[in-house]
Amino acid sequence: MIGAKATAAAFGEEVGWHAIDWTKANRVVRRLQARIVKAVQEGDWRRVKRLQRFLTNSFSGRACAVRRVIENKGKNTPGVDGETWNHPEAKTRAVLSLRKRGYRPRPLRRIYIPKANGKQRPLGIPTMKDRAMQALHLLALEPVAETTADLNSYGFRRNRRTQDAAEKLFHVLAKDYSPKWILDADITGCFDNISHEWLIANIPMDKDILRKWLKCGFIEKQRLFPTQAGTPQGGIISPTLANMALNGMEKTLRDRFGNKEKRRRLSQINIARYADDFVITGRTEEHLEQAKESITEFLRERGLSLSPEKTRIAHIDEGFDFLGWNFRKYDGKLLIKPAEKDVTNHVRKIQGIIKEMRTAKQEDLIRRLNPLIKGWANYHSNQVSKATYQKVDHLTWQKLWKWAKRRHPNKGLRWIKGRYFHRVGHRDWIFGVRTKTREGEGLYRLAFHADTPIRRHVQIKAEANPFDPKWEIYFEEREARLMNRVLTGKLKSLWKQQEGTCPICQQQCTLNQEWVIHHITHRAKGGSDTLDNLQLLHGNCHRQVHAKHELDELPVLQ
Repeated sequence: MIGAKATAAAFGEEVGWHAIDWTKANRVVRRLQARIVKAVQEGDWRRVKRLQRFLTNSFSGRACAVRRVIENKGKNTPGVDGETWNHPEAKTRAVLSLRKRGYRPRPLRRIYIPKANGKQRPLGIPTMKDRAMQALHLLALEPVAETTADLNSYGFRRNRRTQDAAEKLFHVLAKDYSPKWILDADITGCFDNISHEWLIANIPMDKDILRKWLKCGFIEKQRLFPTQAGTPQGGIISPTLANMALNGMEKTLRDRFGNKEKRRRLSQINIARYADDFVITGRTEEHLEQAKESITEFLRERGLSLSPEKTRIAHIDEGFDFLGWNFRKYDGKLLIKPAEKDVTNHVRKIQGIIKEMRTAKQEDLIRRLNPLIKGWANYHSNQVSKATYQKVDHLTWQKLWKWAKRRHPNKGLRWIKGRYFHRVGHRDWIFGVRTKTREGEGLYRLAFHADTPIRRHVQIKAEANPFDPKWEIYFEEREARLMNRVLTGKLKSLWKQQEGTCPICQQQCTLNQEWVIHHITHRAKGGSDTLDNLQLLHGNCHRQVHAKHELDELPVLQ
């Protein structure tokens, strides 16, 4: 049996996981979210509540919530019950189990992950069912959060990224008449200290469900600990709750420094926020001291406070670090470069991998390093990074040369160089290994940071809302530009051939989703690797297609 079947009251028919019509389910959810946005814009909060309740009770909403959980990177990480949903039967039962009546969340499983400063960050891992319930209610809450969000908030929001926050600061600080002073601020333990009372009173969602999540506690070393404040890092809905708690900073500053454009120009107060890190600009130190007082009072109402160690007022000529970049003016010209701390951490990771794999095969070492190099270089590719790339490439070469010499202490340097490093055209010292392919001999090589082209990022429009239908074309065009830049080779050709959509569910294929290349005629049956026999599918859609093929091939019982 490929997919377990169960009665879905909302559809009035028997349906299994692989029989779900995802095109219909996504369309139902999308329409309800668009109606929620319209109700929020009109200030009709009674209708918002009614639509949210309808969405969280719908079969389409529950199915999409389970799908989000099983496609998440942490899909194989269980909660305290040790359960994961790896089979269609479990996923079908999960869809039908997402009901408010009788729902009681389990405690979180507490784990710790290391931070860059040597400390540890606590994470609370919910059970699969609790994650799915959070994903379900997030479908109804996110349209509200996006519609009411601060215009210059960029963290944990759809289609917004760190590059948008950097570009906002560039536009604010780059000109001769731009503000010269900045308040670089950070909130102490934002996720761990948000007031439960404030969240329950102000977050527009089912209060009973929210209260249960906030008070469920966590288990560490087989002991149950209560939670008196905060929203756990590790929950799907937690970033949105934290964002909504911090929304209103811009209004607070407008109330303090005036709404009129002339008064704001005199103080030059602007803000760019990414999650709990934010930067405020000002004409003088006095203006920023006043802004700090207003923000401190704003945070106090929510049970939060500014971190004394990470909050400071600085001149733009002195510079400041934000989101892994250093912002600083040199002789009146603003340059945004990779921060020294971020460069150091990256080089240490490369060195650590090289040291760890000192006895591994050369191709295995390249396979480990390439994703790290490409990911870091792509992150900084929108800033002034070429000189930094060359510096990191040189430090990487030094470690690789040491790695190669250590493996052959009795060989000459010329022999070692010829064994591990190659010349391609006019470029020498390329770390790679000769391989044989169908097309002939090739070179599997280590990526260079400096090969990453520098491209200026186009900042997202502040008022753009991914849940509002009038912005749909705008977001499709932005995603298309990003995919066109990132994808290469056969992936890029397939993506263009399908016009960026999955042919099964008719939804966009985006970078933050799981997707795979599917062979229409299986290779075991003689299918080729040419484009006319390939499709780019979402991971779940790919599993659905294979499940239907297996079901069609089952023998008919007489």
